[in-house]
Amino acid sequence: MKIPFNRPVVVGREHEYMGDAISRRRISGDGYYTKRCNEWLERSIGTKKALLTTSCTHAIEMTALLLDIGPDDEIIMPSFTFVSTANAFVLRGARPVFVDIRPDTLNIDERAIEKAITARTRAIVVVHYAGVACEMDTICEIADRHGVTVIEDNAHGLFASYRDRPLGSFGTFATQSFHETKNVMCGEGGALLINDASYIERAEIVREKGTNRARFFRGLVDKYTWVEPGSSYLPSDLLAAFLFAQLENAETIQARRKHVWNRYHRELGDWCAEYGVRPPVVPEHCRQAYHMYYMLLQNVADRDALIAYLAAHEINSVFHYVPLHGSEYGAHLGYRPEDLPVSVSSSERLIRLPMYNDMSDAETDRVVEAVHSFRPISSGVLA
Repeated sequence: MKIPFNRPVVVGREHEYMGDAISRRRISGDGYYTKRCNEWLERSIGTKKALLTTSCTHAIEMTALLLDIGPDDEIIMPSFTFVSTANAFVLRGARPVFVDIRPDTLNIDERAIEKAITARTRAIVVVHYAGVACEMDTICEIADRHGVTVIEDNAHGLFASYRDRPLGSFGTFATQSFHETKNVMCGEGGALLINDASYIERAEIVREKGTNRARFFRGLVDKYTWVEPGSSYLPSDLLAAFLFAQLENAETIQARRKHVWNRYHRELGDWCAEYGVRPPVVPEHCRQAYHMYYMLLQNVADRDALIAYLAAHEINSVFHYVPLHGSEYGAHLGYRPEDLPVSVSSSERLIRLPMYNDMSDAETDRVVEAVHSFRPISSGVLA
């Protein structure tokens, strides 16, 4: 049997809850299960308000609207991220200011942030890559000193923490993803986390097409109307019902993913050391999310050869982000690939191994055995 890179899994009462949502005769946004998911996130992360959205992309777009981002504004972010991180602000006319990443965690290099700040800087977007925290103490101190907003793109980092504090609780805003590749998922979905209560009412307005519909349903106004620009960011309550069943089983999901991650890390350690391959780095003060297992090979030729070798053994592995500054649109913005060497080097050498919530020990063994039998081109030894 072929081992996929990812496999979405039903883990609990997904079908039951979706049936219940239908029987309640309300499957549009902000229904019963949407509220339960919001409450679960608020309780688990300690955020002041969680609002389920149709995607993490849309949650990031909401932050741009809430901050009134516009032309001439600058947003500092890593180049080594998914395009949504930048698009949310580019759509508002702002310029993404890309900085390099750390060679260990592949997170934004906090040492490069301050020199990128100008009078036009409005926000710093941090991406907790692989569910391992950025250096939030330093980043928040820099942001506070310059009066700049911090936004956490926490698509990988639900259940992770930095110095015993949950990721998603540091920035003014944080965003979550529930895409089918994430630890808990509903196919497509996300959430906006709000840690500054002064933004809650406006966030509800922006999320409800720019209307004060939420206030109307709470009985605070006798009719609802258009208040400011917004869009439709509410997911169906059917998706929320599926997601809530996953959230209920979060401990079981995390335990399995931790088991798979630890087996990879333990059983591939000697092979990595022999061939100069860099396994993931998780600092002691970070509790990771066990979202992915990746390795950095010596060069792009070795990485591509390993992907092809695993594919020949019916194992699907992938590389990750092509840095945004080196893309076609990055060139349009005036960036050159050589501007951020760590991002480029990491992108060219990185491979992600299969990892999903019901991955068996037998499947993990097959991946480990295949990797062990591979000899990198740079080693000069044939497989």
